[in-house]
Amino acid sequence: MSAKDLLKLIKDEDVAYVDIRFTDPRGKLQHVTVMESEVDEDFLEDGFMFDGSSIAGWKSIEASDMKLMPDCDSAYIDPFYAEKTVCVHCSVVEPDTGESYGRDPRGTAEKAEAYLKSSGIGDVSYWGPEAEFFLFDDVRYSNTMNKVSFEVDALDAAWNSGTEYEMGNTGHRPGIKGGYFPVNPIDDGQDIRSEMLSTMKRLGMKVDKHHHEVASCQHELGLVFGTLTKQADELQKYKYVVHNVAQAYGKSATFMPKPIYGDNGTGMHCNMSIWKDGKPLFAGDKYADLSQEALYFIGGILTHAKALNAFTNPSTNSYKRLIPGFEAPVLRAYSASNRSGCVRIPWTENPKAKRVEARFPDPAANPYLCFAALLMAGLDGIKNKIDPGEAMDKNLYDLPAEELAGIPTVCGSLREALEELQKDMDFLLAGDVFTKDQIDGYCDLKMEEIELYEHTPHPVEYGMYYSC
Repeated sequence: MSAKDLLKLIKDEDVAYVDIRFTDPRGKLQHVTVMESEVDEDFLEDGFMFDGSSIAGWKSIEASDMKLMPDCDSAYIDPFYAEKTVCVHCSVVEPDTGESYGRDPRGTAEKAEAYLKSSGIGDVSYWGPEAEFFLFDDVRYSNTMNKVSFEVDALDAAWNSGTEYEMGNTGHRPGIKGGYFPVNPIDDGQDIRSEMLSTMKRLGMKVDKHHHEVASCQHELGLVFGTLTKQADELQKYKYVVHNVAQAYGKSATFMPKPIYGDNGTGMHCNMSIWKDGKPLFAGDKYADLSQEALYFIGGILTHAKALNAFTNPSTNSYKRLIPGFEAPVLRAYSASNRSGCVRIPWTENPKAKRVEARFPDPAANPYLCFAALLMAGLDGIKNKIDPGEAMDKNLYDLPAEELAGIPTVCGSLREALEELQKDMDFLLAGDVFTKDQIDGYCDLKMEEIELYEHTPHPVEYGMYYSC
């Protein structure tokens, strides 16, 4: 969609407002709304000035002027506002030079795509993220000097099988780890998920399916693959739709990796492929019908996995998911079909569908930074011919302890991930896709979260130590 096309859409649809949206370093969608009368070709070409000092991790107040550059091709009509509003995703540039702002996540994704082309390895990369989420009916939490607590509840939660309700308890609900694919009335999320998917389709998003996930109250919708920056935009829209449709139903959606204890956490498996000259680069005659380039790509992912964790698993809560026993991919190994390792090669008969699936990311990730970092790791593997070793076709969860000890793991904490990133960032700096300043600023933001988490007494500690 060109600027003229967007202006025609605004006129034809009698749009009242234009919502210009961007993503902050933590991955949260931000916005400012402009009257339709202010939006013309000059506005779309010149951009919109805003105060970057108000965004955590960006500029300081003495040098805070920044510019949002709308991507007209990303435009869609918001389905939740009362007044008709067109939304447009933006990248952030320096107002004096017009160059991409080094800490802008969307700009990083665009630079990663440009680097792929300049490398000669491929022309385009395709991404199919599978972001899971939880739906609750009641969410309460407190973080004060004398009270640290949380409580979630949902009518269809496994823990409510014995709850007395005024209208009676029907008893139909999935048990712990028992939510994968039962029909209603056990799965009572059919209608809300259908509305989420239908809403996404009306926004022009390519979607294909939905279902209940393994954990109690856990769900997933299917996004059809797309190019890197475009798919990161789509994932931001995905989360936006899920949150707001849930809100309309009187429910609360969360993409927290581990919101409840004792059941599966929430992942975001990332399916990746590279194409060159109109042909799939990952299809070949090696293991699982992969090409040598695909194996090197996997080698790069596994080699840099601990540094990648800082972007693919960027919350302290992420590492409550990455533990053995809950289908969590903690071991740095790869396999065809086997879901117990960090990297899986999904089965397909079609060479065009040949892809690599990274299973350790979660939806707390900033999608622009997550996808860009994964691509850079894979490209580093191809450039340096990093051998991923032998595939592990065993169930890694059932290995004897002595064999398990020989398989490297991902990080065990966000603090470890940031330390690994500081030691292993050169692959991200190639082609100036990421910058040292950007990574340092990102680590500073994340250290604030770590320190708050580590310095706050936990209810579990009261149970273990209060009477010591």
